[in-house]
Amino acid sequence: MNLTLTLAVFLLLNLLVALIRVARGPTPADRLLAALLFGTTGVAILLLLADAMSQTAFIDAALVFALLAAISGAAFARRAWREEVPDDESR
Repeated sequence: MNLTLTLAVFLLLNLLVALIRVARGPTPADRLLAALLFGTTGVAILLLLADAMSQTAFIDAALVFALLAAISGAAFARRAWREEVPDDESR
């Protein structure tokens, strides 16, 4: 369990770095990658807690967060890099 606690603390520090990158990140791509890292790290922490505490509810929450992170990343990428359609000025 000591190793699990050490890994959880390391991942929490990773979350702090990702949060700083989300706030500062000069481009939307940096922010997107940091937000995806934030989601993935949160899932990893939940899985470590599920193992340490023998709680299956944490596994369910981790699966939901993983799904939400994937959907939000795809939605952000689609919105951020969508090609602008020129307006039809002939009307």
